[in-house]
Amino acid sequence: MTEFPKILMILGGVLFAAGLVFQLVGKLPGDIFVKKGNVTFFFPVITCIVISIVLTILLNIFGRMK
Repeated sequence: MTEFPKILMILGGVLFAAGLVFQLVGKLPGDIFVKKGNVTFFFPVITCIVISIVLTILLNIFGRMK
């Protein structure tokens, strides 16, 4: 049971770091942002592609460690 607090601390740190990174990543060129009147539409196309590439690389690295 002593591992559970460690896991929670690490998970909290990872989520905190991800939140800081996503503030910077969400404004990449190529993301669609349309504002007309009181309606705002935001679709992060390039951000999704970058996240997909990074996750693919990380999962391939961790998958080969088995």
